[in-house]
Amino acid sequence: MGSPPNAAPHSQPTPEPGSVPTPHTPAGRDGLAALLAHPERAVIALDFDGTLAEIVPDPEKARAHDGAVAALGRLVPRLRAAAVITGRPATVAVRLGGFADVPGLDHLTVLGHYGAERWEAATGTVHAPPPHPGVAAIQAELPGVLDSSGVWHGTWVETAIERKGGRAIAVHTRRAADPQGAFDRLRAPLSALAERHGLIVEPGRLVLELRPPGMDKGVALAEWVRETRAATVLYAGDDLGDLAAFAAVDKLRSDGLTGVLVCSGSNEVAELAERADLVVDGPSGVVGLLGALAARLDARGTGTP
Repeated sequence: MGSPPNAAPHSQPTPEPGSVPTPHTPAGRDGLAALLAHPERAVIALDFDGTLAEIVPDPEKARAHDGAVAALGRLVPRLRAAAVITGRPATVAVRLGGFADVPGLDHLTVLGHYGAERWEAATGTVHAPPPHPGVAAIQAELPGVLDSSGVWHGTWVETAIERKGGRAIAVHTRRAADPQGAFDRLRAPLSALAERHGLIVEPGRLVLELRPPGMDKGVALAEWVRETRAATVLYAGDDLGDLAAFAAVDKLRSDGLTGVLVCSGSNEVAELAERADLVVDGPSGVVGLLGALAARLDARGTGTP
C-alpha cells in the first residue's frame, strides 16, 4: 500500500507503546541502537512548537500535546538528561508545556531564546544575559514597517507580534487573510529593519523572527551535549530553525558520537524531512516515539525481551 497523499518523506505511523519505529538511515539506526543499549549515556533534545505542541494561530494558546509530559516523565529518568530548545522565552515554554514540578523531570533543561535563556527543572530558576538593544529599537519601528508593507490589519497585528521577553521578535502571518502572501511581502522589509539594528531574520512556518546573530539551536544543542558529556543524542524538530540543530548532530556524529535526527512531519518544511533519519506524524508522532522508547526501556529494566 502506498503512502497517503501529501505524506512527508519516509514518514511512519505513530508507534504502538513498545514498538519503536526504525530509522531509514544507517546513522539513525546506529544512534537508536546506542540509545536503547546505553540510555544512561544518551540525551534527547526537542523543539517545542510543532514538535511537542501543535502549531496554532495564536502562539499563546499552544500547549504540549496530550501525553507529552507523561511520556517525558517516564523516559527522562532513564536517560542522562533531556532538553527543550525553543525560540520562546524559557519561562513561557515551561508554562505552556507544563514542565514545572513534574515527577521524573528533574534532569530537564529548557533552553529558551535559542540557548540565551536557561531554565533548570531541578531548581526552577532561569539564567539569562541582558537583551540585545536592537530588539527594543525594532519594537518601536515595527508598526510603521508593517503599515507600509500593507499587512497592518487591525487586531491581527497585535496578536501576530510575539514580543519574546525583549530578546527577539516573531512576526506571525498565519492569521492574515493571505498568510503566505503576507509572509512573502514582509521578508525584505523585515530583513532590512533587522540589519539596521544588528539583528538577523530567521524564517519559519509562516513566521519571521528577528533576533541577535549567534543565537541558534545548533549552537545551543552542541554546547549542551558537550556539557552533559553524552555519547548519543536524539533531536526532534519541525521547522527551518531546526536545521541548525540537525547540522550540529551531524557534526557530533563526525566527532564520534551517535545520534538520531527526528522530523515532526510537516508538509510545510520538506527540507527537514529530507534530512531526517526518521519522520513521525507531527507532535502526536513525537509523543508516540517518546512513549515507545520509555516502554522499551521499562521492559528491558524488568527483563522483558
